[in-house]
Amino acid sequence: MNQVYAMRVFCSLVEAKGFSAAAERMATTHSTISRQVQHLEAALGARLVNRNTRKLSLTGAGEQYYQACLDILRRIDAAALAVADEQAQPTGLLRVSAPLSIGTLEIGGWLPPFQARYPGIHIDLCCDDQFIDLVEGRFDVALRISAPLADSSLVARELTLSEQILVAAPAYVMRHGLVRGVEGLAQHRLLAYAPGGAAVAWALARGDGAPLAVDPAGALRADTITALYGAALAGAGIAMLTRATVQADLLAGRLVHVLPQYSGGQRRYYAVYPNAQHLPAKVRVFVEFMREYYAQAAQPA
Repeated sequence: MNQVYAMRVFCSLVEAKGFSAAAERMATTHSTISRQVQHLEAALGARLVNRNTRKLSLTGAGEQYYQACLDILRRIDAAALAVADEQAQPTGLLRVSAPLSIGTLEIGGWLPPFQARYPGIHIDLCCDDQFIDLVEGRFDVALRISAPLADSSLVARELTLSEQILVAAPAYVMRHGLVRGVEGLAQHRLLAYAPGGAAVAWALARGDGAPLAVDPAGALRADTITALYGAALAGAGIAMLTRATVQADLLAGRLVHVLPQYSGGQRRYYAVYPNAQHLPAKVRVFVEFMREYYAQAAQPA
């Protein structure tokens, strides 16, 4: 027995004051109304309706149950309406896990316009370069930058592909000169990403050519992208960063593109969330907004 449906049938019976009228009101049959009431009475172990007269009347238990049903059904309908309203105008707390580079370097680009578009959503942002367990950490969505993600129980929505490029501050180029080909990098101060202590090699390719490996260990090794970004901006050397991270700096002239004919490969930006079924509106609009944002941010300067 669908108890909620049976409760609605019972309330309709009371308000229509008859089985036939209730059947018409519920777009069903007289026998269906009668059967639903019988199921309720059997489940409750009490008679709800007096059937021994031509006029319908409630027993004492029936009157009490009717009032309780009205209260329960109002609460159910109010909850459904609240969810529908939230879907129409997303609101509430959105817990987001993101790498440090997004949380510190890119947040200024996307957070203000997102807040302006969805003022009812409040973001709780946790920044960490380690992969966080979304379910255990009670996160609604995570932003990740990686190679293609392995299959998992999580849903991964690709936001954009962002090219890895070499950048340096104009002041650095003024002091040390232009880089003359990949071989010329050996004469420059290179800033290496070293998450485990060992520098991650650069694989630089020109067009469809084979990539050339470069060991960037030299002027600085750091285990966070934010440190490399800060060092590059300060003129300490040449760093490899995603275009999405440095796009605003390239446009503003704070950084310049070094060896623009070479690419360090692509990094994928993902939005990851625990379950695609009944996706909350606040998560859905956030993911769509980030797709729009990165589609613009990844465009060449």
